[in-house]
Amino acid sequence: MLSNLPEIPAGFVGRTRELDRLDVALRGHRLVTLTGMGGVGKSGLALRASHRVRDTDGRAVAFAELWPLPGDRLLVATVADALDFSDHTAGDPVDALGTWLAHQAPLLVLDSCEHVTDGCRELVGRLLAASPGLTVLATSRQPLGLEGEHLVEVEPLPADTDAVELLRHRTAALGRPLEAGEDLVTAARLCRWLQGVPLAIELVADQVAERGAGAVERTLVSRMEIAGERGGGPPRHRALRTTVGWSHELCTPAERLLWARLSVFRGPVDAGTVLAVCGGGPLDPALLSAALRGLERRSVLTRRGDRYRMLDTVREYGRMWLDELNEVRGTAERHARCFLARAVRAEAAWLGPEQTRWYLWVEEAHADLCAALDHFLDTDPQAAVELAGLLGFFWSCCGHLPEAADYLTEALALPAPGGAVRSRALWALGVAQVLRGDTRAGGLLAEAGRREAEEAADTEGLLRSAYLAGLTHLLTGRPMAAGHTTDQALAQAPNALTQGTVMCRLVRVFALTGQGFLERARQEAESLRAECVALGEWWTRAYADYQLALIALFEDRSAHAVAHARSMLEGKRRIGDGFGLALGLDVLAAALAAEGAAEPAAEAYAVGETLWSSVGHPQRGTPELGPVRAHYESTVRALLGDERYETVTVRSVVHGPETVLAELLGPAPD
Repeated sequence: MLSNLPEIPAGFVGRTRELDRLDVALRGHRLVTLTGMGGVGKSGLALRASHRVRDTDGRAVAFAELWPLPGDRLLVATVADALDFSDHTAGDPVDALGTWLAHQAPLLVLDSCEHVTDGCRELVGRLLAASPGLTVLATSRQPLGLEGEHLVEVEPLPADTDAVELLRHRTAALGRPLEAGEDLVTAARLCRWLQGVPLAIELVADQVAERGAGAVERTLVSRMEIAGERGGGPPRHRALRTTVGWSHELCTPAERLLWARLSVFRGPVDAGTVLAVCGGGPLDPALLSAALRGLERRSVLTRRGDRYRMLDTVREYGRMWLDELNEVRGTAERHARCFLARAVRAEAAWLGPEQTRWYLWVEEAHADLCAALDHFLDTDPQAAVELAGLLGFFWSCCGHLPEAADYLTEALALPAPGGAVRSRALWALGVAQVLRGDTRAGGLLAEAGRREAEEAADTEGLLRSAYLAGLTHLLTGRPMAAGHTTDQALAQAPNALTQGTVMCRLVRVFALTGQGFLERARQEAESLRAECVALGEWWTRAYADYQLALIALFEDRSAHAVAHARSMLEGKRRIGDGFGLALGLDVLAAALAAEGAAEPAAEAYAVGETLWSSVGHPQRGTPELGPVRAHYESTVRALLGDERYETVTVRSVVHGPETVLAELLGPAPD
């Protein structure tokens, strides 16, 4: 399991006592929940505690950020992603995740559970029951309500010490540090008015840097006194609400409008996407860019790298104003259309040098792509089918099979026109189902997609459907049928390189290998690989390398097998395809064993087994791979002896897939 902890933001202040209490709590309880109001610092405390656990105990830690989720739909998938579990099964996803975790002992951090409390309660209960070694650290504005839950209330920072230190840090970052003496006395008094709430302190920091602590104090005191006279909850809640409202008033009209429109995003977002979705009306590009910088300065936005995000409390305020402006539906529509347009570009660039960049984008934009799909499912069935069809293959390659299958199934059930768009969606659903082990469903969907493509005279759709049908034949041990299906489709298609043609040619290579026509298979694989290298394409190239490695093994050319297996793994690592990595490690292990490199072969087998486990399946592949795997694994055991084999295997599992892959292949590509 890989540790996916975000870095601790610069300027983390205080919390020493709370961290010590958390250390004790996490050793004595399996479920610890940090509770407290929004903006009090629960997420930062959980992150710091998680780093302590990882660095001190050497324990695997998975950090799942739940704040982008509007409901339970993507909860299990989000947690599975954090745990590096890429579910390739067709059963209950929680059962599959629990089975995988059963013999592991990670710390799972669930940050911002308040949006999905009921779903978290059920999920955590089932995972704790399935995995005796699992510990869960949750942050939430309210308890999860499970038996055995240990609650830790997160209080605001001490106003006279840590709160002042936080304010000093923020003003220093803005270029106007607080000076000693009167400034610090006034700052401490201001922090007491702000009740030590970290978010409130961050929101006033730019005004303190600009006008001084005294001027800010005078402005806020009267507002807080008025808020106190009106009642409305505990003082710390009033302090935060007053500060957020005051920050909003201090914003320029452009900043206020951008604040509202930014609330449509579910995940971190880059400036270009902000411009595409939030521009329009008074927000021309220059004004929007200035407003974006202003919101970052005011701590309404935080930035990590080139991506911006809003804290929940701030987003909720922006959403309220978006509703007041009567722009909720219009902004959601622009958001969805923007992500649909980019998915179209991703599909168009699939067979080219930008392929890996678009795979990365699909992964980074996952939460907002799901938001766009949710919008279209409610408003535009045809757009929902189109977007789901465009994303389905990307998601299937990157381990989002449950989301791909669910969204495609729901979209295809809507009353929408047929044609090329529907044919692609049927194909994408078929690929997802085959990768989940349901080849029967894959075959039926291939036939349905073929009929749609025929009616629409969609040549590319016919090729995709032939690829899917050929894939189901290959996986069920019928290489002759697979070759016949793709040969027919290729014979009727124009002589051009498209996604459909390279996929069908790839199936033909697999089919020739499966039938024992090794020389023809090698020639066609080499030709296909060379064309993909010239295009800068990796997905097809990687599977061509996989077949070339397998053919080389059959022909006793172990050095060639090792080279092609490494090249295959490089391609799959660039795309982020865990299933492909598992396949590649199996063939690399066999090739290394054939060369007599027993220890590296054992390492590759061990990491391959870890990755097979992380997709929820035993080792899979076309039937001819099974005997190769069994033969060379027994060869490695014989070369090393059982005791040495087990030692190497355990060492590889402890080091983890990322480390061992780096040892076998070199550092990961940028």
